[in-house]
Amino acid sequence: MMIDCHQPLGIKERLTFFYNFLQAPGQVGSITPSSRALAKQMMKPIDWEKANTIVELGAGTGIFTKWIQEMKRPDATLVSFEKETTMRNRLEPLFPNVLFHEDAVDLGRVLSEAGLGKADCIISGLPFANFPQALRDQIMEQVITTLKPGGVFVAFQYSLQMKKQLLSEFDSVSVKMVPFNVPPAFVYVCHKAQR
Repeated sequence: MMIDCHQPLGIKERLTFFYNFLQAPGQVGSITPSSRALAKQMMKPIDWEKANTIVELGAGTGIFTKWIQEMKRPDATLVSFEKETTMRNRLEPLFPNVLFHEDAVDLGRVLSEAGLGKADCIISGLPFANFPQALRDQIMEQVITTLKPGGVFVAFQYSLQMKKQLLSEFDSVSVKMVPFNVPPAFVYVCHKAQR
C-alpha cells in the first residue's frame, strides 16, 4: 500500500500519540507527532541513492517511516524500532516491508541476525533528554558500532542537551533549528569518519 507522506496525520493517529504520551511521557517525549517541516529536514542529509540499510529509532506514529519508504530505493532495507507496543502493532500492517523491532538497545544483534551488516544511516526520533544517562550511552554505543564508516546519524531533539555527547562521539556534528514544529526542534546531523 502506497502511503502519501504529504498527507497530514488523522485525528486517530494524533489521539493515539497523545494517549501514549500520557501513558509513558519518558518514552514518547512529546504530546504531538513531528511536523512535515521537521520530517523534510530529517531526510535531507541522507544520500538515498547509496543507502542500502536504513535504521529508524523511535518510529512513533510512522511520520518518518512514511518519508523513508517514499525516498529510499525499492531494494533498500528499513529496520525500524518502536518500544511502545500499541504504536508498533499499528505500524506493522501499514508497512509490511519494514522490519519492526522493539528495543534500540538490540540494534547490533538485530542487524547481525538479519544479515544486513552495518547501517548506511540511522534516523532517530528518540527523546534522549528523557532517558537516564546509562540508557543514552547504551543506545549511542549501538549507533556508533553499527553505523558504517562515512555513515550519517540524524536525530532531532527539543534541546541542545545531547550536543556535547554527540560531539565527543562523531567526526562532525551540525545542528539546525526547525521553528515550524510544535515544539520547535533541533536536528543533529552527525557524520562518522570514513576510516
